[in-house]
Amino acid sequence: MGSKAGWLPVALLLAAMALSSVLPPPSVAAAAESAEADHAVQQQSERISGSAGDVLEDNPVGKLKVYIYDLPRKYNKKMVTKDPRCLNHMFAAEIFMHRFLLSSAVRTLKPKEADWFYTPVYTTCDLTPAGLPLPFKSPRVMRSAIQYISNKWPFWNRTDGADHFFVVPHDFGSCFHYQEEKAIERGILPLLRRATLVQTFGQENHVCLKEGSIIIPPFAPPQKMQTHLIPPDTPRSIFVYFRGLFYDTGNDPEGGYYARGARASLWENFKNNPLFDISTDHPATYYEDMQRAVFCLCPLGWAPWSPRLVEAVVFGCIPVIIADDIVLPFADAIPWEEIGVFVEEKDVPKLDTILTSMPIEDILRKQRLLANPSMKQAMLFPQPAQPRDAFHQILNGLARKLPHPEGVYLQPGEKHLNWTAGPAGDLKPW
Repeated sequence: MGSKAGWLPVALLLAAMALSSVLPPPSVAAAAESAEADHAVQQQSERISGSAGDVLEDNPVGKLKVYIYDLPRKYNKKMVTKDPRCLNHMFAAEIFMHRFLLSSAVRTLKPKEADWFYTPVYTTCDLTPAGLPLPFKSPRVMRSAIQYISNKWPFWNRTDGADHFFVVPHDFGSCFHYQEEKAIERGILPLLRRATLVQTFGQENHVCLKEGSIIIPPFAPPQKMQTHLIPPDTPRSIFVYFRGLFYDTGNDPEGGYYARGARASLWENFKNNPLFDISTDHPATYYEDMQRAVFCLCPLGWAPWSPRLVEAVVFGCIPVIIADDIVLPFADAIPWEEIGVFVEEKDVPKLDTILTSMPIEDILRKQRLLANPSMKQAMLFPQPAQPRDAFHQILNGLARKLPHPEGVYLQPGEKHLNWTAGPAGDLKPW
């Protein structure tokens, strides 16, 4: 695809990149510490205009109180002790959210004054030898935890969980399966249908996304990314960058189902295009390469989301989002249309034309927005937590749901949940 005549604007663009000194991420753990650094950031970045920027920089402290249930260790800490790999995979937000809340200023030890109740259960910490989370025990683990809190405390039963939130970072949230067809067949775990779900999965009009859910970024290791920063004035000499699978022959031997064919189309159309640096190889310079790229492809895989979105934003590489109807993290605070490029799955064969036709001024503005420290911070789960990070964005989302409507609290004898609903395997004790 594409023609040599179309490469001239790209050459001019890459030359502009070399002269523009667009910032890659500052310290991933914190914004610039000195007035001089702040001035440099202001010169080379652009604040989000309007209410979105204000929402992104909200401080949730004083706007809500959260009570953390004290669960037996088998639901959380014992799982991590058994397999510490859970701390490093892209679903690890459930672990770090728990750790953050334990020392957060929004935590209350008095459940009667709480606005929200949090159940720290690690449903993704069950890994294969290859380190991939298995979803098959997750429904039983979650049901067991809910049974425990409903028997020990009165708060679940007064609302059927409507003032409770759960972090469920599986591929398809609380549908608890990595293949979409089976996730749709399962549906959201019945006991969670009144709770607020904090999840990475987001797709419009999908059975695995309930109204009112808070969509979060997947976990990407902040400290690891910090160690791979390159000098700020490094030219962005790669036009389009992607590393990952194009086919999943193990799970989709006939092809066409994985990524709804979008990744296969990327490979077949652009594997020989010199503007596209795409491969299945994952080099040691992966993070450095993203900082040298203008556009980073973020196509769907089995699910519409992946850590590439976080990596692209943090490294100042314009995310090219190829996932129809995706709901992106913190969409009420981050203006994704302004910082990214959205390409419909059916238009993948035209991707070279779409990207080479973008005006240089539009590309440079997207990069200035991406250089905003608040934008990067909102995508990360640093340890220790920092102002405006993903932990705080989750709390902001919960605070904006307050006060709870009157209908949250049940009348005597009123029940909404069916404790015996769901597949027979989910009902087995854990």
